[in-house]
Amino acid sequence: MPGSILLLFFLPLITTAQIKKKRKGEFYLSWGYNTEWYTRSTVKIYQPELGNSFRFINVKGHDHPGWNEGLFSKALSIPQYNYRIGYFFNDKHDLGVEINFDHTKFIFADNQLVHVEGTMHKDGIDRYVLFKQNDAANADSSSYYFLNNGANFLLFNIVKRWHWYTNKKENIKIDVLGKAGVGPVIPHVQNKFFDQPENHPHFQVGGWNTGVEGAMRSTFFKYAYLEFAGKLDYARYSGLKIYKGTAKQAFGTAELILNLGFTF
Repeated sequence: MPGSILLLFFLPLITTAQIKKKRKGEFYLSWGYNTEWYTRSTVKIYQPELGNSFRFINVKGHDHPGWNEGLFSKALSIPQYNYRIGYFFNDKHDLGVEINFDHTKFIFADNQLVHVEGTMHKDGIDRYVLFKQNDAANADSSSYYFLNNGANFLLFNIVKRWHWYTNKKENIKIDVLGKAGVGPVIPHVQNKFFDQPENHPHFQVGGWNTGVEGAMRSTFFKYAYLEFAGKLDYARYSGLKIYKGTAKQAFGTAELILNLGFTF
């Protein structure tokens, strides 16, 4: 009888301890680098003070990885980098949340002919112009547009994890992850059009993006991991500051990412 009373007394404490242990979560953080491919896009320009409302149609853009030019010869934050900060709830569904940031660069391809259509200086325009960053001899073609300090995708993700493989010593574990989210874009806008002055390059919150990501994570000795991921993102930029006006555009992105991380 006394044993039964003791059991009844300690059972709630044992149950509470088991629940707390079961609910213990898992933090992780990582840093890595990326490369991108962009869909063609149309950039719309609005400069009411100048009488301009035109668009560059079907423009080709590319990234600028930076890490392929000597990763350790420059600051780690100059190449196209990314970081992840996340938390897994330790339940049977293996669900988590994540802050997901990609420093990506979008640059109009140099030496490309671009179709321009709309109104310029209150007159109609419908012709092709050459985009070329350095052409002092020809002001009409000395034009460029890039988000070279970042197209900068920030996502707040829901994460799902599937355990795929664990070796016998349990010091190597391979998981598959699926991620999806939405968030703001934080571009660094730099451009010059025709004979206009260059805008003042700056960062701004300039729209939103949504993305999905699939990743394979290999964890070694419980704490360190490598994560290789493929990502698809769609971003819409608006209110981008240019000389005496604004610009907007939208494009899709395919991205490859390699991260080194720690979990605890």
